[in-house]
Amino acid sequence: MTRKSDCRIALYPGSFNPFTKGHLSIALRALRLFDRLVIGIGRNISKQPTDQSDSRLEEIRRCFRDDKRVEVLFYEGLTVDFARQIGACAMIRGVRGTADFESERTLADINRDLAPEIETVILTALPELGHISSSAVRELAAHGHDPSIYLP
Repeated sequence: MTRKSDCRIALYPGSFNPFTKGHLSIALRALRLFDRLVIGIGRNISKQPTDQSDSRLEEIRRCFRDDKRVEVLFYEGLTVDFARQIGACAMIRGVRGTADFESERTLADINRDLAPEIETVILTALPELGHISSSAVRELAAHGHDPSIYLP
């Protein structure tokens, strides 16, 4: 089988509000598959961030401070356009269950229509992390509970 490309760059996009142990797990597993990982913090028009974007960027960078293969960047616009801009051949998506899978599959299909050269790679959450979501972490914090067990 002939490889179409030697591209070894993947984009892991998300709002990461906040970046959880589940996100960290997906990123680390993606690094086993690709030589370089760009974690893209995108503006999701349907989500309202609860903290400053700069703090999210720094929190994620701290998780990977000793790994030169990881870059953390902001982006606006369509994720597939940002993937092209950074030279990614793949987009990493994490799913916790069937509901996540269905929405991710729809996004993958649309992205394939827009950029057939960029593959979507879906990684399933580890069983012990599948219940963690950014929205649950925000909800706990909003009600005075310490969500730190879910954060890297």
